[in-house]
Amino acid sequence: MLGKSPAMPDANGANSGYLIRHAGFTLLLECGSGVLGKLRGVCDPAEVDAVLITHMHADHVLDLFTFSLALTYDHRRDGKRPELWAPPESERAFATLGAAFEAEHQIASAFALTEYDPERTLTIGPFSVSFCEVPHYVPAWACDLSSDDGRRLTFGADCGPNDAIVELAGNTDLLMLEATEGPGPYLGGAFRGHLTAAEAGELARRAGPGRLLLTHYSDELDAGLVRAAAESAFGGPVELAAEGARYLI
Repeated sequence: MLGKSPAMPDANGANSGYLIRHAGFTLLLECGSGVLGKLRGVCDPAEVDAVLITHMHADHVLDLFTFSLALTYDHRRDGKRPELWAPPESERAFATLGAAFEAEHQIASAFALTEYDPERTLTIGPFSVSFCEVPHYVPAWACDLSSDDGRRLTFGADCGPNDAIVELAGNTDLLMLEATEGPGPYLGGAFRGHLTAAEAGELARRAGPGRLLLTHYSDELDAGLVRAAAESAFGGPVELAAEGARYLI
């Protein structure tokens, strides 16, 4: 767990970034602000084989630019570029970001960038990845990663309440859902782009995972109340993401 913060980082924290290792392959899921520095505390960035992005919000992609600069000047890689799997239309968005720094093609040149088709199953190293679109303020896709030996991690990305994630995550080993809105109840507007902890617990109850892990919640929230709300709805124990923590699936 490199970073679990929502848009405003926790004190001394980082935005979304999850390092997944299996069978000698290293996958970085999301790369928000502050993630590269946290990554360096765990492994050499040159060890990252691939990066997977669920949606194009800054707290999930911003450190890709910093990462791309690090790769460009790391001569040990000898031209090898990590795979970068990103949503439809992301290449244009990355070019726009780079253009602001007079480096329009920086990300596309440092990474082997491919826009994935969320309607198709994707193979990334030893992982088979399936997607479903979830409600958010920009197009966003939850993802289900199945290893070559059958273990599964399902990540809900950033999302409001929806049925699609329940189907995608059915009987997964570990379901990772956001809890941006705190324990609940929700007091915002009509369109829902985030979950309360209680809503995350209810979605997990319906999906039936082996374990539920909550992420993307602020350190300004009462962690005890966040956990209690999720556990009440889930009907079982809930884990709260913590930077530096490791989870075995």
